[in-house]
Amino acid sequence: MSYTGFLGNTRVSKEVREFYELKQKAAEYYRASGIVQNLEDALNQMFYDKPEDMCGYLSNYFAKLSQPPVITRLLGREVYDGMGQLSIQVDVYCTVKNEEKRVCTAAISSHCEPPDVAFPEASACDDVRRSEAVRTALQWIGEPLTELLKDHQPDEQDRLDELLSNFFKVQFVEEQERLQKEKEQRSEEVMPAESPAKPPVPSSGKKEKAASGKAKKGNISEKPIPPAEPQEPVLRGSEAVGSVSLAVAKAAATLRSVPLYKHIASLKQPQPVSELNIPLPMITVISCGKLSPGKLNLMKEVIAIPAPGLTFKQGFQMIRQLQAQMTKQLDAASKAGPASKAQSHLGSLLLSYDRMEQPLDLVMEAAKALELTVGMDIHLAVNCAAHELVDYQKGKYEIANGTAKSPDEMVDVLVDLLNRYPAVIALIDPLRREDKEQWTSLYRAVQSKCYLLAEGTSKSIGSLLAEPDQIMSQASGLVLRHTNETTISDLIHMTTKLKDRNQIHVLGTADGEPCDDSLSDLAVGLGARFVKLGGLCRGERVTKYGRLLSIEEELARQGALGLSTEHKFPEHFEEVDESQPSGS
Repeated sequence: MSYTGFLGNTRVSKEVREFYELKQKAAEYYRASGIVQNLEDALNQMFYDKPEDMCGYLSNYFAKLSQPPVITRLLGREVYDGMGQLSIQVDVYCTVKNEEKRVCTAAISSHCEPPDVAFPEASACDDVRRSEAVRTALQWIGEPLTELLKDHQPDEQDRLDELLSNFFKVQFVEEQERLQKEKEQRSEEVMPAESPAKPPVPSSGKKEKAASGKAKKGNISEKPIPPAEPQEPVLRGSEAVGSVSLAVAKAAATLRSVPLYKHIASLKQPQPVSELNIPLPMITVISCGKLSPGKLNLMKEVIAIPAPGLTFKQGFQMIRQLQAQMTKQLDAASKAGPASKAQSHLGSLLLSYDRMEQPLDLVMEAAKALELTVGMDIHLAVNCAAHELVDYQKGKYEIANGTAKSPDEMVDVLVDLLNRYPAVIALIDPLRREDKEQWTSLYRAVQSKCYLLAEGTSKSIGSLLAEPDQIMSQASGLVLRHTNETTISDLIHMTTKLKDRNQIHVLGTADGEPCDDSLSDLAVGLGARFVKLGGLCRGERVTKYGRLLSIEEELARQGALGLSTEHKFPEHFEEVDESQPSGS
């Protein structure tokens, strides 16, 4: 009987007719979607393969045909970093095979420095400011950023980072306009009425003449240092942008079932690579900076670096033994019993020294006791953090309490240090960014034997990408931090630009560091020469070392582990016009 005849039969109930129509609609729906053909193909293929688990076989077969996952929402949460400071964490939720799932969690470094090592002109990074920044970041994540990324696929990293960066630029411009209006309003409110000028106070002129004589004498002996450049503004809530960007990358890697470092490597270089290297670790063993109890300020970090050619595990174990031997020697030298247990917030020994030679000698003595040769088995680096040591009234660097050096004298001090300790192959932030002439002099003096790296003295990654001529040509490379509005795409573009300039890049941590170990994956995927994670005594830092050990084991099993090559100090220096003032 035809369909028309079937429906025309008065003896057929209404329910039967409706059921028959429903079946017809279902058949048409499945034919149009192609699922019938897919089922037929799957069953035919399964007949030949004859799997034991038929349902599992069909599940895997149709998983390949399912729609790609898309982002449904972002969830921001308050967490605390390794210094106990308030920070944020981002969860990414995606629709995966018609179900919403939490795919990953991510957190990046906090941008604030401890108040007692902040720049003199910077306001204190107190709990109120941090709470406001976190509250703003959570608002951004929960509403505008969720709407911005909703229904996008996580593997669209470039596109999503572009959306995030554009959002940040709009917020930044609006904030600057708001601050400018407030400034203008305050100026109008406090505009004082003109008052008659006070008569000059009579003076004998003796003090003025004496002061004038001193000033003239000072001008003859030393030239004034260039003024400090204004601090780059940090937009409240900007940490949301960097955190979301990292979370998106982790989500894409998770959904692809590949490690994050391989996903990052594929983003940077689409062509498959046969080998990946584990960066050489720069492990902080001693801190003698401004926070240390002794007179010495110049050595915020004394860093040990295993020699190239070793596996990461071999180098890591060597530095652990070195650290243990240093502690043993310090305890033996203390008449009052063990006195070497103090640790810095960087996870290293916090020691009291008065002279630069003392911490370096301690490392060398410990290495000798372990029958290691400093300069062959282990190299050293020093983070001077010179920008934190400037006394602007004196115009000098206070390298130790009571000992101040001009920028020119700093160059002499550092060159002499490298001559006496040739095992030191890297200086981090040896001078302020503004002392360009001295950077040039130092680079020319040591470029063949020492890396000069800019970390705190360098401008932010966003600023450098916007104005590449701001990249310090006098530096061998940069220590990059993933903070604030820096996206994964920004990191990729920055490392590529540095490579094109024959400068190296180092992935480093901030003082406020989360327990998220993603930075280790970033360092491997981005092809960093070094990774600077701090010491071996704090969980938020050790977890990153542990991740690098796991990555190395995985690459070794796959036959894809490369070893670091010998140190090659880049010669990239662009001649500068010496006639220009150093502060220009």
